[in-house]
Amino acid sequence: MKLYNFFRSSAAFRVRIALNLKGLAYDCVPVHLAKGEQKQPAFAAIAPQGLIPVLELDDGRRLTQSMAIIEYLDETHPQPALLPADAPGRARVRALAQIVACDIHPLDNLRVLKYLSRELKADEDARNGWYRHWVRLGLQAYEAQLASQPGVFSHGDAPTLADCCLAPQIFNARRYECDLSGLPRVMAAFDACMSLSAFQRAQPSACPDAE
Repeated sequence: MKLYNFFRSSAAFRVRIALNLKGLAYDCVPVHLAKGEQKQPAFAAIAPQGLIPVLELDDGRRLTQSMAIIEYLDETHPQPALLPADAPGRARVRALAQIVACDIHPLDNLRVLKYLSRELKADEDARNGWYRHWVRLGLQAYEAQLASQPGVFSHGDAPTLADCCLAPQIFNARRYECDLSGLPRVMAAFDACMSLSAFQRAQPSACPDAE
């Protein structure tokens, strides 16, 4: 398999974690988002939406959108499971994952930050303030959900789809110097994730295209 990847993309980071947890081999194909390589015709032919990640399967089919890719991997390679066996558990894990993937990330991804700077003329302080505000708000909601559920990770004592989303978000939050105080369960889940080789090998600094 080939993963079209940008080392700092949190969406690609999610998929790298899932592939590692499943023990699946893949080759990274770098697409440098900060340099605009996703807008080049060669990549547009692969991913008309111009977004990372794209997972190209062995038979040449291509999957897009990190959440869909991870659920595909979970369906086709069931062990270790990234979603609980029970329906309420699956709903909870998906809801936690969507706090990150649907509530936080769309407001703070690179193209939004560039739009704030270029089109809306926001300076660096305003742009970073925007980023920190939405990350903090989302992670506080995530923390409130974890407070009612025991376990080392986001759901129980094994990593799930939710953790595949949480860990990259914490990495980016730290990069932007977000306030992560008062989030004990969130940070404990993150630390549990980063104790695992699958997460360590997926982090941005471990990518072959890391700068």
